[in-house]
Amino acid sequence: MSRRILATSPMGHPRGSRPAEEQAQQFRDAGVPATVVAEIRSDRFLVVVPDQDGEQQ
Repeated sequence: MSRRILATSPMGHPRGSRPAEEQAQQFRDAGVPATVVAEIRSDRFLVVVPDQDGEQQ
């Protein structure tokens, strides 16, 4: 299982995950199946899409 990271946003952002969610929505509007995940190790929200194998981490 792997994923491709399209964008990141810090977890400490005053608006929380909203910036990452807005970026993901822009990708979805363009036809890219983006989702937001929290990566605790890097303290960031990641906007990701599944890699070609169709699975997501």
